[in-house]
Amino acid sequence: MTEDNDAVRDIAEVPAVEVINTLAVHLLSAAAVKLGLADEPDAAAHVDLDEARKLINALAGLVTASAPELGDHHARALRDGLRTVQLAFREASPFPDPIGKGPGEKWTGPVN
Repeated sequence: MTEDNDAVRDIAEVPAVEVINTLAVHLLSAAAVKLGLADEPDAAAHVDLDEARKLINALAGLVTASAPELGDHHARALRDGLRTVQLAFREASPFPDPIGKGPGEKWTGPVN
């Protein structure tokens, strides 16, 4: 069996909720790093608000679209994480977006 066949078989065994949660956690973690929230001494060196905005937008779309399929337990945790990075973005921005116009707020509604 080839490596590609092994990968297909492996992913076929993973429930969709787990795939969605894994992707969301990766987006959430990447956004946190781009906001300088990493737990390391040079975390501020990784700040990139343009990149963070893209990641938060993608996360908001994924969480909003998949929440009905995930169930309350998973969706609530992801929404909490999303809200945290949305607020962190607002705090990190030298010129904060108006309420309702920040990253992801198109999908989540205003965050303040």
